[in-house]
Parts: sequence; structure tokens; C-alpha cells
Amino acid sequence: MNRWARGGLIAALYVVLVFAFQFASFGAFQFRVAEALTLLPMVFPEAIGGIYVGVMLANILGGFGPWDIFGGSLVSLIAAYLTYRYRHTWFGYASPIILNAFLVSLYLRFVFELPFSYWFLVFSIGISEAVVVLGLGIPLLRFVERHQSIFL
Repeated sequence: MNRWARGGLIAALYVVLVFAFQFASFGAFQFRVAEALTLLPMVFPEAIGGIYVGVMLANILGGFGPWDIFGGSLVSLIAAYLTYRYRHTWFGYASPIILNAFLVSLYLRFVFELPFSYWFLVFSIGISEAVVVLGLGIPLLRFVERHQSIFL
């Protein structure tokens, strides 16, 4: 499979997972199952673009406005790059968690008109992101690494 196709497939899969689990994909606690894909840049550099496009499309379709569309996509792009750059280090695994917790929380309170404080959102998004990235993302990454020939 060529790199463009794999990046496009990752973007499409991200969007499908966001809307298949829409009940948990938006809000103060975002158990966004699609975030398991954020570790794929460790194996496939083209996943950086795939994650970025997938988040942007999901956030456009989610209907929560430009802050979520552009802000969330930019945070995911930076996190995907850092995951690739620091692959297989603790920071590579932590970057989607840390960046989403601290940066998405900056605008989320206003997008959803939530009564929560910034620090509550940092905590809630950080915990929910950690559950998905570490609980689903690491097993997914291990599976892809073991069966990489299927994906090439």
C-alpha cells in the first residue's frame, strides 16, 4: 500500500471511529476511540497527515465551530509530529495526551459553554485521553508492529 493511500485510510478510519462512538467523542470527557490511532506515526510517518486530516474532518462534521476545527486539528498535527519525532520514548507516547489535555482545554470551555474550570478540563481530557491512547493505542501499535507486512 502506498503512503498516500495509508494516510488517507488513517484519516477515514479516524472519522469513522469518531462518529461510531460519537456519544463519547465530544465534551469535557472525551473517550474518543479514534485517538488510539495517534500512536501510528511511530510506525508510519504518513499517519501524521492522516491524523491531521481525520481530526479536521471529524471536527468539521462535529459542528462545534472554528476553534474545534482548526485548534483541535493543529494540536493533533503537533502531537502526531512529536509522536513520530520521539517514537518509542515516553514523550512519544505522552505527547497526544499532554497536548490535548493542556491545549484543547484552552478553548473547549468556550466552545461547549462549560461551567468547568480550565484545570478541571485539563484533568478530565488528560485522563480520558490517557485511557484511550494507552489502553487502546498501545495494543493497536503492538499489533501493527507485529503484522507490519500486512500494512505495507
